[in-house]
Amino acid sequence: MGRTMSIPAFSAVGIELEYMIVDRESLSVRPVADELVGGAGEVERGKLGWSNELVLHVMEIKNQRPGPLEPLPTAFQAEIQAINRALEPLGARLMPSGAHPWMDPKSETRLWPHDHADLYQTYHRIFDCHRHGWANLQSMHLNLPFADDAQFARLHAAARLILPILPALAASSPIIEGRPSGFLDTRMEAYRTHPIKVPSLIGRVVPDTLSSRAEFATQVLEPMYRDIAPFDPAGSLRHEWLNCRGAIPRFDRHAVEIRVIDVQECPAADIAIAAAATAVVKALYDGKWSSLETQQAIATGDLADILLACIRDGERTVIGSGEYLRLLGFPGARCEARDLWHYLIDNSPPPFRRGRREAAGSRREHPLGVQGEGLGERENSALNLILDHGPLARRILNATGPKPDRARLTEVYRELCDCLEQGRLFQP
Repeated sequence: MGRTMSIPAFSAVGIELEYMIVDRESLSVRPVADELVGGAGEVERGKLGWSNELVLHVMEIKNQRPGPLEPLPTAFQAEIQAINRALEPLGARLMPSGAHPWMDPKSETRLWPHDHADLYQTYHRIFDCHRHGWANLQSMHLNLPFADDAQFARLHAAARLILPILPALAASSPIIEGRPSGFLDTRMEAYRTHPIKVPSLIGRVVPDTLSSRAEFATQVLEPMYRDIAPFDPAGSLRHEWLNCRGAIPRFDRHAVEIRVIDVQECPAADIAIAAAATAVVKALYDGKWSSLETQQAIATGDLADILLACIRDGERTVIGSGEYLRLLGFPGARCEARDLWHYLIDNSPPPFRRGRREAAGSRREHPLGVQGEGLGERENSALNLILDHGPLARRILNATGPKPDRARLTEVYRELCDCLEQGRLFQP
């Protein structure tokens, strides 16, 4: 997302989607992103744009300015198809999901060598980017704007609360190095330790409570800059984007960026998850179930423990923290993550409105259970599929079986590539 002027909370949203570029036949990674975006790494295409990432086999699509969610599934789908058409002469295509199922990052990683390559080389020199947590991870970044410190405090507190359970909806990376990893969200399992040489960059993934830009500077930025300085004496990484926690204050764009969401099989599923997450964040922001003070008071370690469990078990994670469940208004002391999401979605108002209602007599349901407003049927179907049959990671494992060979993995992930191209859900 580019620089933006501050706008009120929940008046717009920014979405960034990352995809792997793979060979059309073998589905192994293909480092050809610069063939699409040139050395500058950016292509503007109206309201959306394409851009490079750390490695040459990943492409990002984003809306250039925050806006409504409703048009984004169709807009993103059109860009995916345009990229696939551009990749056809190269014998390549886009692949979804949070991690490539058999990539060997030690031998297959190619860092971006063009504009700003010095930054990527600095990261590589410090952290060794030929690892899964750097070279093999694709996510959706959900940017929620805020206008001032008061909105920031409420938004950050709300986002902090839902981070732990987002993998229960969004995990899509159960396979790594050719076999099930034991984690539904292997991307996040690798991500949470990827900057281990400088732990202050990520903390426990779930951020500590923050109430202002000044607190962010003293509690997050200053410790990071101090700790990275021995490895980066030139100060090239001394920017707020060095912070890689799961919810990142971006005061340069006046937004909180949520990073714990794996990319899905098609944009309809991504935007359905974004709508659900935004709706629950807004309900918390508005104090529907708990006050700002009680939201900020819960210990970061307690939230981090729930996150780690959801990274492993997804929607089947048993949540036994009564304090956490009370903050979310859940009427019980224990539940599975999927039951909590059912409750939250059923009790959250839609975060965005179309500005018009369906024709009289229409019974189309909103993805969050409200008729006549919000997103479309594909997003509704995507959210219902996730709630009823588990996140994409669960469905991938159901399709591959417990001990898949390369042929079976290729078959399943080719189907995922087709889902991405065609804009349909993965239903094995």
